Amino acid sequence: MESVSIGRALPDAAATERLGAELARAVPWSAPQALTVYLQGDLGAGKTTLVRGLLRELGVSGTVRSPSYTLLETYECSGHRVLHLDLYRLAGSADVAGLGLRDELDPGVLLLIEWPERAAGSLPRADLIVALSTVGEGRSARIEGRGTAGTAWLRGVGGAG
Repeated sequence: MESVSIGRALPDAAATERLGAELARAVPWSAPQALTVYLQGDLGAGKTTLVRGLLRELGVSGTVRSPSYTLLETYECSGHRVLHLDLYRLAGSADVAGLGLRDELDPGVLLLIEWPERAAGSLPRADLIVALSTVGEGRSARIEGRGTAGTAWLRGVGGAG
């Protein structure tokens, strides 16, 4: 399977939101299936901040917060459907079935999944894996694009190799 990756220093929350916006501008909406992004990192690493930047760039103007308690928030963006999932409180991968993701895997759908490791084996494969980590007062991101859609997406962001 083809893959490419980039690394980014994120000195503050604004830089994390800008990275989310860059990802939004490069989404390969013409992919033949739903697109899936795994967001990994410790609590406070910036996963929801990155999602906020991405959703803002796609035209969401309302409040964007982590769906920690609801597990799932849905947004309609310029004719596309974006599902933001936070699986931190998931009891196990069997709980994913109750979220109805199988019905959301059509082209034009984007899944943004925080804490995907909580449901290993029960999720669609990742097109992008965004690993965020704390570095001093800031953060860093390592993004891997996988498969045809993921590598094209990340190449659209720039700096991929």
